[in-house]
Amino acid sequence: MIFMSATEVDVQARAIEIEAIKQVVATVEHAQNNELPDEFLGLFRADAIWTTGGGKRLFGLDAISTFTRQVLPGGMRGLTVTFELEHVLFIRPDVAAVKVRQVYQTPDGPDVGTPLWVMAKENGQWRLTACQNTGAPADELPPTAPTRPIFTPTP
Repeated sequence: MIFMSATEVDVQARAIEIEAIKQVVATVEHAQNNELPDEFLGLFRADAIWTTGGGKRLFGLDAISTFTRQVLPGGMRGLTVTFELEHVLFIRPDVAAVKVRQVYQTPDGPDVGTPLWVMAKENGQWRLTACQNTGAPADELPPTAPTRPIFTPTP
């Protein structure tokens, strides 16, 4: 019989949770690149808060849904985006502050963002709860990169 210390169990449990959070990050990337609003919206709590890269504040899934359904179809035309998990701070075992590096590839070159997502684990699933998209400082962008694209609704 193999016995593990509490520290070993904590490390293993944390690694499992980080892997689950990585899956949420990957799903956001997939949903955005493929313009799949339902896949994206399925990651949120009903009472979530989302602040867009353009500073628009959205309160609740209904508001997030309305905005997403206006901007995501067609919003990625000519663009791709990647998300890289940079850091996870577990505030509690079921609440995490998640720092992501977001890189849009635009016709004019890369555009870097640095979102912060507070996530809560509910019924075994990590959910986006309070999220802020933020453009990266100028020193993280190549000199020729344009400002962060802000999606506008398609007609």
